[in-house]
Amino acid sequence: MKKWIYFVIPVIMLVGFVFIFLAHEEEMKAREEEGARIVAERLTEEKKQKEIAEAKARESARIAQEERAAKEAKKVADRLARQQAIDREIKEATDSALADLNRSQKKVESLEAEFDRLKKERDRLSRETFDLAKQVEAAAVAKRNAELEEQRLVEMIVRRSGQSTMVRMPPPPPPPPPPEARGRRGRRR
Repeated sequence: MKKWIYFVIPVIMLVGFVFIFLAHEEEMKAREEEGARIVAERLTEEKKQKEIAEAKARESARIAQEERAAKEAKKVADRLARQQAIDREIKEATDSALADLNRSQKKVESLEAEFDRLKKERDRLSRETFDLAKQVEAAAVAKRNAELEEQRLVEMIVRRSGQSTMVRMPPPPPPPPPPEARGRRGRRR
């Protein structure tokens, strides 16, 4: 076989390819240009839509931001109002508690003064009771001493009177004579 055939067949194929390539190259360029134009139009349209969407998004973001800011401002105002209400309630409760404390303190002071007065009165009454009990006991002792003295005097008087001649019994009279002796005497007369 001949070696040039190895060379001719690829060259013929190359020429056929170049001919087909050149025939389709213009068509390809037209398609590419049309595709580039379509892509450019599409890009510009997408860019416009993107700008419109971005404008809408910016507008909706601005509106949403305003709404969030309004909601936040309302939340802050509500929180501040609640805090002020709570602070007011705490202040009122504190003032009420302080007023109660002052009243209670005055009541405690008056009760302490009353307690001191009653304690002094109790001590005074206790001293008086003790003094009176002491006087009663002293009177009882004096009475007992007087009774003992009276008993001693009575005993002394009894002893002395027992020794006195005035209280001694006279001796008993002599017994009368017997009747016989009376008779003799009577006869004599």
